[in-house]
Formats: sequence, C-alpha cells, structure tokens
Amino acid sequence: MLRSGFVESIHRGSVVVLAPDGRVRLALGEVHEPVFTRSSNKPLQALGLLRAGLDLPDDADLAVGCASHSGESEHVEQVLGILAKNGLSETDLGCPPDWPLNQAARNRVIAGGGGKRAAAMNCSGKHAAMLAVSAQQGWDTRGYLDPEHPAQAAIADAVEDMTGEPIATIGVDGCGAPLFALTLAGLATGYTRLVLAAPGTRRRRVADAMRAHPFLVGGTDRDDSELMEAIPGLLVKGGAEGVHAMVLPDGTAMAMKIDDGAPRPRTPILVGVLRALGYDAPELAEKAEHDVLGGGVPVGAARLTDGLLDKLD
Repeated sequence: MLRSGFVESIHRGSVVVLAPDGRVRLALGEVHEPVFTRSSNKPLQALGLLRAGLDLPDDADLAVGCASHSGESEHVEQVLGILAKNGLSETDLGCPPDWPLNQAARNRVIAGGGGKRAAAMNCSGKHAAMLAVSAQQGWDTRGYLDPEHPAQAAIADAVEDMTGEPIATIGVDGCGAPLFALTLAGLATGYTRLVLAAPGTRRRRVADAMRAHPFLVGGTDRDDSELMEAIPGLLVKGGAEGVHAMVLPDGTAMAMKIDDGAPRPRTPILVGVLRALGYDAPELAEKAEHDVLGGGVPVGAARLTDGLLDKLD
C-alpha cells in the first residue's frame, strides 16, 4: 500500500491458479497447506446439501444459500421465504443476529427502530438451506450445526469429493457452522469441477444459480456481485480472513489467502489475475486499486505488486 508515494504496508499471502485440467499455472506461497476456507466454501457446502436431498426448485433460493449477503431487504425476504416454504421460521436459524452489512440497509433498520436479526446475518441463506434439507429429510432441525448431523456429514463428503483431499481440520465458523481447513489448490479444484460439470447436474446447478443471481450472492457495492455481472460466466466467492476463490467459464480457477486476513488486497489480486488471463472490462479498472485517503481525498492506493503475476504461464 502506497501513501504519498511511500510504501506504508505490505500484505503477504498465497495464490494458486489452476488450468482446467488441474495443471498448476501459478503457485505463490503455501498453496498446498491447509487454511480455513471460510465462506469461499459455500458453493461446495450447497452441493453437499443438494446431494443430501435438498429440494429448492427456485435457483434464487439456491443462490442465497451460497451467499455472504449484505442483509438488504431482497436477501432477508429470500431467506425468510426458504424457511416459510419448509414450515420453519427465523427463530429456527442458528446463526447469530446481526446488522445488515450494507450501510444503507443498516441505517433503514435503525431509523425504523429495528435491531439485529438472524435473517440479516450474512450467512443466513446457508443456514436456511441447512434447515430446509433437515426438515425435508425428517432430521433434527435443532441440532443441524453439529458436525455429526446428517446435513453436515453430507457437506463434508461433498467437500472431500470435490476438492480431492481429506478435510485437514474442522473448526467453527463465525456463523456457528462447521468450518473446514483445505488447501488453496483443493479449493480451486472444487470450483473447476463445479463449472465444468454437465448442464443439469447438481454441481453445475450451483454454479449456474450463483451466476444467474449475482446480487443475491453479495449485494449492492459488493465486489463478488459486480465482478460476476461484469464478466459473463465468472463465478467468484469471497470469505473472511483474506480468502477468495474464482473460476472462469473454461474452468481456469484461482484461490487465495492473505496471511494477515485483510480484505483490502483481495480484489486487486483478483483483477490482476483476470487481466493476466486476458479478461478485461470497464469495471476492472476501478477495482484494480483501492484508494488510500488522507484528509478525505486520495493520496495513494493499495495495489498489486509489480511483476507478481509474471510467472503465470
């Protein structure tokens, strides 16, 4: 990060780019060491729920089930709709109550005298999907976050199948759901297998639902949503603590982890990889750098280190 022409901060991390056939096109850092993949794992989790018997006829419901949404009214209504269609309510959600991530939505809630609620929490779509399959299969809806619950077991099986590697560690995510440690190479492999699956398969349906409803995956002024809208066929999903993954229509995939967990470097890296792979769009130019402010005006930028992607073949 440059401030007034001076290097003020440096973010370090790991990045892997895989060709559609799994060949490593770029590997920087520790791409074969497990990291908690956080919300970048949601598309694979959704696949596990579909394999367990989750019936969500509306692809918009499936998209919000893969989301880290901003808690805007469209997101909350979609989540509540999934619950209602399965005889459930907001009180069944096991994720903690939260404010909307979107500031305007948060302001509206506060102005209306409202408070934090579980449906506004960014992971509520995933939780609604977990609850829905539990209700549909006759499983306990109160213990759905237990790693031994059938829904969570199905998710773990799908993750290992799609990544081609065993789950290294199971922790607890910020939303309370089981959290898996995987390698970046494994995560990228899973994304490739989603988009290269045959149309009509459950794998492909997850990818297609997210790409058809990018707003539900993120929201207003969210990089994931805007990048998917800008580049047809792109699938991208971020996670907490500096994790991000994406896959192009041809199956070329990337996954990253920023060591200090900062979100700031992720989008410049995403844009840098997209450009190195020959993609461009007007939206990429404005996301290639993050402005650094001084006195309310730009005095520098957070940007990709020159030459970082030169080894991408």
